[in-house]
Amino acid sequence: MIAAKWNRVPLPDAYVFQEGPGVRKWQFTSDGIKLLNVANIEKSGHLNLNKTDRHLATEEVENRYKHFLLDDGDLVIASSGISFDADGLLRTRGAFVSAEHLPLCLNTSTIRFKAKEDVSDLSFLRHWINGYEFRQQITQRVTGSAQQNFGPTHLKSLKISLPPLSEQKRIAEILDRAEALRSQRRAALALLDELTQSIFLDMFGDPKVNPRGWRCLPFSELFREKPNYGTMIPGVGERKRWLCMRVANIQNWHIDLSDQKFVDLPSNMISRHCVEPGDILLARAIATREQLGKAIVVPNGTQDWAFDSHLMRLRFDQEKVLPSFVRHTLMTNGGRSLFLRVTRRSAVQFNINTKEIAKLSIPVPPIEQQLKFQKRLTGLTELKQCLQESLDTIGSLLSSLQQRAFRGEL
Repeated sequence: MIAAKWNRVPLPDAYVFQEGPGVRKWQFTSDGIKLLNVANIEKSGHLNLNKTDRHLATEEVENRYKHFLLDDGDLVIASSGISFDADGLLRTRGAFVSAEHLPLCLNTSTIRFKAKEDVSDLSFLRHWINGYEFRQQITQRVTGSAQQNFGPTHLKSLKISLPPLSEQKRIAEILDRAEALRSQRRAALALLDELTQSIFLDMFGDPKVNPRGWRCLPFSELFREKPNYGTMIPGVGERKRWLCMRVANIQNWHIDLSDQKFVDLPSNMISRHCVEPGDILLARAIATREQLGKAIVVPNGTQDWAFDSHLMRLRFDQEKVLPSFVRHTLMTNGGRSLFLRVTRRSAVQFNINTKEIAKLSIPVPPIEQQLKFQKRLTGLTELKQCLQESLDTIGSLLSSLQQRAFRGEL
């Protein structure tokens, strides 16, 4: 798994790293200097600072946290909120900071890296943290039961197999090219989502404005069954009968099964905590406002899916409203605005409960119009599936390349 001919050195000998300060909630402001959050580091390997709105006062940063200000080119990784892959090893997320993100301040649970001149390359490191050597070592050292965490102390005990600097750069360039292909497929999928939204708005208009004058109905009149939360039984990596859908399995309003957990449901809880095709699973309790309400429609052919307590199951009367229409309504800016009116915020997260969702009222066009929309989606859905299969293939190839790279076989 590791190239025997490379020097295996302590990670601090190759890179400089630093964790952010333990900033308290009462220190947060709405403006000033942006505070990096683990949610800003996306699985795609990019920083998305629009996901959070936490800042520190500029004066406080200058006086207390100046040495935590990030620089253009820094590599940042999440050291909390990470999860296990199907192989049983943890996988974190990393991204590069660029000038457009600055000024930006490190936060707790985020760690920045800098390369040591003439010794190491940050692009090599970014791929290394996705490889076996890092993941195997960090999995043995993490702390936390409900949520896995690591910090500088753990990183100091790691070792990295380090080829000469020129070889690091060559490996990173090859893996970067493969990753660029994956990014292109992801971008194409995003464009198809934009096209779908354009079709929706063309046919129905902005749900908040309701320019067609459709009758507005509360969800309570559209449900076939009352909504409910999922199981509180913790999911595990060991395969069991029920695949337990979680918030992590809904990425960008699409199903993502790269991180799977399973549960055994007691027989008396199966009907309450399982799903059927056409159900909507909606994130009903989550740390960020932007992610609250993200939803997927359970596809045909799904068997033995359960869902956990951070999700809500919505089961609609499809003679009145189609699940695909509801989901796309919620995805529009206007629909999002209507949804957020019935949500709330607790001390630790954003929430919506079954009574609140039942009060959400949306414009409902005739079912014939909804069916026309769904028919137009069919062709796009087939194209999306082809792109997704291509994306999965590229992902597998990238994983294979990474394994070969860190065995010294490229």
